[in-house]
Amino acid sequence: MKAGPKILCSPLLESVPSLVHGFSTRTGGHSQVYGQDQLNLSFTATDRREDVERNRADFLIGLGAQELRLLTLRQIHSDIIHVVTSPEQLPPGGKSLNGDGLITGLPGVLLGIQTADCVPVLIADKRQRVVAAVHAGWRGAAKRIAEKAVGIMRARFASRPQDLRAAIGPAIQQCCYVVGDEVIEEFESQFLYAKKLFCEVYDEAPVKKKYPLLFMTARAPGHSSIGPQMHLDLIKANRRQLLDAGVSKKNIWAAEECTSCRTDLLFSHRSEGGYTGRLMAAIAFNDN
Repeated sequence: MKAGPKILCSPLLESVPSLVHGFSTRTGGHSQVYGQDQLNLSFTATDRREDVERNRADFLIGLGAQELRLLTLRQIHSDIIHVVTSPEQLPPGGKSLNGDGLITGLPGVLLGIQTADCVPVLIADKRQRVVAAVHAGWRGAAKRIAEKAVGIMRARFASRPQDLRAAIGPAIQQCCYVVGDEVIEEFESQFLYAKKLFCEVYDEAPVKKKYPLLFMTARAPGHSSIGPQMHLDLIKANRRQLLDAGVSKKNIWAAEECTSCRTDLLFSHRSEGGYTGRLMAAIAFNDN
């Protein structure tokens, strides 16, 4: 008998009464295009729709959220956040809103964000019973989408920073996240602390150390495939934004798993050359 989906949870969010949340992994599903029994939760062009629908149903069961309405987005690497305050705002079946963040105070509405290296951020207001789900890749982080989500919760729902709990899910970690000048310049133009988000890493592959002349390049420094290369800490970037928005350090949790390192457990767009499935981070208040 096939095991069900493995779901990762934040101990911080688990302590909030009536809150349902979880970060999916790739194991225990029905999809076969990205490996055997994969839990792909996105309607990709290469996967069968019926398999994804079965995966989603199993994921909701694993969360204990099978009675909830799942709301997802057509993600576009933006800072667009949709605030859902009434059932009439929910798109009809099969439709998705364009954007990268969702906020709601409606009980029974499960907010879902899909990732395969980018950072999923889940936020819960335990007093006002409001939840947010944010897709924060480097473009979203550069536009302060996590910080913006907290600001909207404060402005629209009177959320207090001390009541917020935030979980940063599995994503590509600094160890594997090589970026180019475009990304560096974007962050440096927006954040005074940008230099703290980057580190210089040299390629220490044994064969390159033993035979360095074989890997000599005439390209300018920083433009070759061998070190040094600049690595971005996207987890730290989003954590810093949550802190700047007023969320207490003790009320922010971050997963340790790197999607690029752990392709046995997680999907990684970079490590798998773009041919991969999608994970889902989901959150809701369930009063049933």
